[in-house]
This record gives sequence, C-alpha cells and structure tokens, in this order.
Amino acid sequence: MSANFTQGMIQMRKKQFKAESKKLLDMMINSIYTHKEIFLRELISNASDAIDKLYFRSLTDNAVKLSKDDFKIQIDIDKENRTITLTDNGIGMTAEELESNLGTIAKSGSLNFKNENADDENAQDISVIGQFGVGFYSSFMVADKVEVVSKAFGDDTAHKWVSSGADGYTIEECDKEDAGTVITLHIKEDTENEDYSQYLEQYKIDELVKKYSDYIRYPIVMEMSHQVPDPDKEGEYITELSTETLNSMVPLWRKSKSEIKPEDYNEFYKSKFMDYTDPMAVIHTKTEGQATFDALMFIPQNPPYDFYSKEYEKGLQLYSNGVLIMDKCADLLPDYFSFVKGLVDSADLSLNISREMLQHDHQLKIIAKAIDKKIKSELTKMLKNDREKYEKFFKTFGLQLKYGVYANYGMDKDGLKDLLLFESSNGDGYTTLKEYVGRMADSQESIYYACGENAEKISLLPQIDAVKEKGYEVLYFTDEVDEFAIQMLMEYDSKHFANICKDDLDLSTDAEKEAMTKKNEDSKDLLDKMKEALNGKVTAVKFSNKLGSHPVSLSAEGYVSLEMEKVLNSMPGANKGVKAQLVLEINSNHPVAEKLEKADDETLKKYTGLLYSAARLIAGLDIDNPTEFSDIIAELM
Repeated sequence: MSANFTQGMIQMRKKQFKAESKKLLDMMINSIYTHKEIFLRELISNASDAIDKLYFRSLTDNAVKLSKDDFKIQIDIDKENRTITLTDNGIGMTAEELESNLGTIAKSGSLNFKNENADDENAQDISVIGQFGVGFYSSFMVADKVEVVSKAFGDDTAHKWVSSGADGYTIEECDKEDAGTVITLHIKEDTENEDYSQYLEQYKIDELVKKYSDYIRYPIVMEMSHQVPDPDKEGEYITELSTETLNSMVPLWRKSKSEIKPEDYNEFYKSKFMDYTDPMAVIHTKTEGQATFDALMFIPQNPPYDFYSKEYEKGLQLYSNGVLIMDKCADLLPDYFSFVKGLVDSADLSLNISREMLQHDHQLKIIAKAIDKKIKSELTKMLKNDREKYEKFFKTFGLQLKYGVYANYGMDKDGLKDLLLFESSNGDGYTTLKEYVGRMADSQESIYYACGENAEKISLLPQIDAVKEKGYEVLYFTDEVDEFAIQMLMEYDSKHFANICKDDLDLSTDAEKEAMTKKNEDSKDLLDKMKEALNGKVTAVKFSNKLGSHPVSLSAEGYVSLEMEKVLNSMPGANKGVKAQLVLEINSNHPVAEKLEKADDETLKKYTGLLYSAARLIAGLDIDNPTEFSDIIAELM
C-alpha cells in the first residue's frame, strides 16, 4: 500500500472536535450570537482577512505580482439545492491549517498572522478583522452542513473540510485550480419559528452585505437577476442576469474632509439614518492616541418621531475596520446627546468571543469620553460662530442639555452650563449665563430668575417690576426642568441663583426693610386673622414692598418653590403630596391694604379668600373653589 494512499485514508477518517470545542460550538450556535443573520458578516470578514494576507505577501515578496484590483469575494445562491457559496481568491489554507483553524474552535489564524507581522511597516495598511477564530462557526446557525474547499497560495494540492456540526468533520484532498477558499453552506429547512429560506433570496443577501459589510475594502459580487421588457414581445418581460458589486468599499468617514462635499455628507446621512432632511450639523473627526478611531456624527434638524417615547434607542453605530459590530452602541453617547446620529470605527476595540459581545472596557470608555468632548466642542463653536443656527438647535434639543445638567447628581453640569440658553427680561432673544453675568451691575450679587409657562406670563408676575426697577435682569425659566437644573448648578461664576418669587428675596434698602418690619409688627393682629381665615393654606401673611403696582402675590419659603410643586405633582405616579410653604404677600402701598385694615372680620375673611385665590391664579396654580371665588366677586361688586 503506497504512502500517498495511506495519507489519503487518514485524511478521510472522521475526526472529532475536542470536548471543549464541542461545548463552544454548541454555545456558538445557540447562545453567543443573538441574530442569525450575522453569519454572512463573519464569513465575508474571514474572506477579507484571507485576501489581506495574500495582498500583504505581494507587498513583501517580489515574486508575487498582484494588486488590490485582482481580488474579490463572490457570493452565489442556489435556491433549488438550498446552498449559499462564498468564494475568495485570498491566501487559502493547507490541510494543516484547515485542521488547526477549523478543527480547533477559537484558534485564530488571523490573530497569529497579525502577531507575527506586528513590526512590519507593510502590514500597517492591512486590516485583519477576524482575530478570535469563532466567527466561521456562526455558519451552523443557518446551515446543517458546511463544506470548505481551500488551496493555499503556492501549493499544488487543495483540500476539502466538511462538517455537519458538533459530531465532527472530515478532511480530504480535492481538485481546485486556483488559490483561495470556497465555503458552501447547506441551508437548514424552515421551521415553525425560523425562516431560513430568506437567506436564499437575492434581496436579503444584498441587504445584509450593505448592512454589515458595506465597507469591506474588496468588491463583494453576486449575480443578480432583473426583470426587463422583452424586446420581441410587447408587454412581456424576460430575466436578465448581471454580476453586480454589492458593497461601496470605501467608507465616507475614512476619506479626507477636503475630498468630501457637503452634499456627500447630506446624502450619506439621509440614506444611512432614514431622514428626509439634511442634518443641522456634521461632526467628522479622527482621533489618535489612547484610542484611535474615526467618527462621523450628525445633529438632525428635527427629533426622530419616537424621540420622546420609551421605544427610542440612543447610540452610535460601532464598526471595527469597516465591519459593523453593533447597530446602536448606547455606551458611546450620554443621555443628553441622545439625539446625535452617526458611527464610530476603530480597530482598537477589545472584543469578546464574538463581535456582537462587545466588552464595555476601558477602551470603549476612552472613545465615549472623546466623543462627548468633541460634540461639546462643536456645539461651543456653533454658539460662538453661528448664533442663529445654535438657537435653532437649542429650541429643538436644548431640553436634553438641561436634563444633562440635572441628571447624575450634576456630574456633567460643568461641561454643559455654558451651552444653556434662556429667555430673559433683557429682550426677545436668548442669553447664556456667561452673557447674563457680563451684563450684571456691580451692585448685583445674585442671578435672578422666575418660573412660568412662557416668557410673556412670567413678565407679568408682580415681582418682576420691583426687580427691574432696581435695574436687574431676570432669567425666564419656561421648562419644567429649569429650576431643578439651576438648583443642581448652585452658582455660576461665583454668583448664586435667586428665585424672585421666594419669600427670602428682598432688594430693599436698610431703611425700607426697617419700615416694612415695623409695618408688619404693627399689623400683626390683622395678618394673623388673615392667616387663620386661610386655614393652613399658607405659612404666613405679610405686607410687602416688592410687588410694584400689583396688589398681591404668593411666594414660597424653603427649598420647594411654587414651580417645583407644580412639576413634582404633575409627574406620573406622583401622590400629589408635595407642597410649597406658601406666603401670601400684600402690597403695602396698594389701596387694597387700606381696605383690609378697615374691614370687619366677616368682610376681611372674604377679602382674604379672594386675594388668596387671585394670587394662586397669578402663580399659575389651580384655585380650590372657583364657584366660591366667583360668588364672592359678585357679592362684593
């Protein structure tokens, strides 16, 4: 018996995976990958790696005359026999490499290649994707039998590896003319829960290539059939076949900014992120250092339709060397930038045993931090250089930034405070905190604000006049989160924030304060009767000189303001138990004060109820008994 025949008999023998490999293969098929469709991504990435290795050899071996244009990955579908075939003309594998790489799961030839050539400068342009040697086995999620025919470059003999899963595999010699690898998947029959036949459709393969492998650097080709009009028979169609390249190959984000026109960015954004309008802003950056990555991000003109729903998912697409790992990586964006769309491409990411099980490790955190800093920097530039555009942005997404100041116990407040805008008593436009402080008078010690439904209603508050008479500007807080955010911010440029509707705000001179204190002491009996008439609805009734020409108002003492009470009690699941400690303030200079002093006890009680209800309406609060309020007005008239 010849040695060659004996060798062939050994090769044909059924071989078993190692015990640990069996377990890993079972886990691979049933657990590791949550989406079966990624099998195609893994096989294409492996094919790209094989071509990379041969291309690298052409750069280092003068005897190998090849260029990038010589390479391609071909996909063929046979619906009748239920097979998908992927063919590459890369480096190929010897029998020993088939045994080593496919017979031992998690053995990675790509990783070995990368390590062996780490110091070769020619290898720097080679992007080896498949570093963990398990992606190939995702084939068994959709196939019940896998055949691999491979011929190593420079060898005379090809070999065939065949496996039906965990039972084992065979290796035998076979015929193959050119170097490279052909992988044939025998697709499983459909089940009640799984539609495997979809992977035998042209449109599905085209869709998956564009989704996961659009930026593989070599052309991925497939013969496509199209229905075209029959030139010989009017009204009838014939099937025409043509070989088409499915992937675009060159990622837009890898190009130099000077090569890209604004319309290129716009079209990419609209097609990639399913929007019909151009983005408001484009952020294209390349970062090198602790983490090396390319990022292409967009700020939309409008929020997505589901942006404020619980179904909305934030996140950037995550690529490794142009191969999609994750469609929405939430860890790359803080919540306050959840409106940002885009992608990150890095070769430095640590991957677990599949590209789908990304470790949220130190490297990813470095990238996320850099992205956060870059977005803030771009928004700061927009605020400085294109105020109109920034104000448009803030009207759309500014609420997210305010929540960012308040969230996480104010952890991110310092990075966001200079991006906030508010309306104010200074005019119709918006102002930043920095601009407000820059306009403050030397005598002004605090940043004054007032809360309300809108700027127009806030401007009508009784306290506004007194503050403006002192020459002080008032910020208008019209969003529910505003006061909470400012409370978390505490101060800006060493200036504390002061709510003009709080009881402890007093802009009077020392003489005015002394006179008002005496007025309240002299009127103690009257004020106590009014407080008693309100039956615990207020903590105090007092005369005030800070209401301008207005007769009455409500202020709050303590931490909870009137606006906070409204917001907290309107939240879903709130028990309506949050109460501000209210103070009823009567303008001591208004004719109503004289009326109160002359009223008998019964009339005083009615006046008190009337003034309290009026003050609640001014503050935007409901009144307890609208009918009683109306009846008292009619009676007094």
